[in-house]
Amino acid sequence: MVERADEAPLLFWAEGPAVSAPPPAAEVGSGGGRRLGGGWSAAPWDGAGPAEAAGPVEAEEDQIVAVFVVTFDPRTGNMVEWCLPQDIDLEGVEFKSMASGSHKIQSDFIYFRKGLCFGLACFANMPVESELERGARMKSVGILSPSYTLLYRYMHFLENQVRHQLEMPGHYSHLEAFYDDKKGVLPDSKGTPTSQQPVHWLPSIHRYMYPEMKITHPAGCMSQFIKFFGEQILVLWKFALLRKRILIFSPPPVGVVCYRVYCCCCLANVSLPGLGGTVPESKPFFYVNVADIEMLETEVSYVACTTEKIFEEKRDLYDVYVDNQNVKTHHEHLQPLLKINNADKEKYRRLNDQRQMLMYSQEVGEDCSSCEEDLFILFFMEQNNRIFQTLMEVSASQDKTLTADHARGMGLDPQGDRNFLMDLLEVYGIDVMLVIDNPCCT
Repeated sequence: MVERADEAPLLFWAEGPAVSAPPPAAEVGSGGGRRLGGGWSAAPWDGAGPAEAAGPVEAEEDQIVAVFVVTFDPRTGNMVEWCLPQDIDLEGVEFKSMASGSHKIQSDFIYFRKGLCFGLACFANMPVESELERGARMKSVGILSPSYTLLYRYMHFLENQVRHQLEMPGHYSHLEAFYDDKKGVLPDSKGTPTSQQPVHWLPSIHRYMYPEMKITHPAGCMSQFIKFFGEQILVLWKFALLRKRILIFSPPPVGVVCYRVYCCCCLANVSLPGLGGTVPESKPFFYVNVADIEMLETEVSYVACTTEKIFEEKRDLYDVYVDNQNVKTHHEHLQPLLKINNADKEKYRRLNDQRQMLMYSQEVGEDCSSCEEDLFILFFMEQNNRIFQTLMEVSASQDKTLTADHARGMGLDPQGDRNFLMDLLEVYGIDVMLVIDNPCCT
């Protein structure tokens, strides 16, 4: 079988090119744009979306409710330097859009959640000959929207604009034009945007809603997630399906870790109607910091990432803590779920076999329509559907008895996944009787 190396533009973001100080004279291009030092274009917003949004995918309606510039002031710390609209509440955004530890890196991007909205900010760090700025100028340029599925469209624009702000501080005309073109409205107090666009929580996405996600993240996101965690993705899958509070720690850059939050949420998709109406949503919070502690204390289910190691000590805020590839939990009843069993190994083998088959089909030109992101999401969605379809059928039967054969039919290990099944039945309120013997008692 032909093996093809994974394309992984995601990794290019791990450390972007350095931003150099501007030359004495910048070349003025046509249309008012400027060609800046280092080859970065800071052309004004022309109303055209990036290429990623083109093609057969039906684009979501643009709704940018805020655009902002955050700067690091050596005397006062992070602060919002400029924003539109001027009266919008951006409290905490100055910390969300410039992750703790960012002074050690040259560039990054950050997804985050602010109230009912999602944000994307691009960060850059430029050396300057200034004692006042202590030799470095750091800024982030970001946007807020009721939905995170459109944010990636503007990554390139934000990336260019943060460099423009570093080299020409105080010039906001491009950002003003962008906001005038894309501005939307904030959600009301009940959480429903006042236009027709809903707030999209990824785990509730059904098959017919999936196409809009293809413009959300770059190719290679799922591939790198699988490579990074290996068989541990089956452990994360169980915790995600159980709607546990999952916190992923990593030092900066945090952009790639935000993608792991997204991938982790993808593990819990179920497309069966009428399932778990009272089950909490597994919300992608993306990047969080100490300013979010009060908010996290009230959440019963989320997936988030942080660069702040102090979170590890605050065990009341999370159920599962992920440090690099190390997945751990301090809850004793969840400890058995950390162990990889034979059924997990078989699922991981099937996933990789399907990936290799897809790569081979693409290599020989037989399949140009499918992508690895489709395969990954559908693999786990079908696995989840099979589990819940079986559980609901047993629940509707006369004796409501769930046996070892049922477990095997769902792709689970009757003994190794017994605790997982018990937790699943409790979380989703499914009325069946589990008659699989506990291996500790036999």
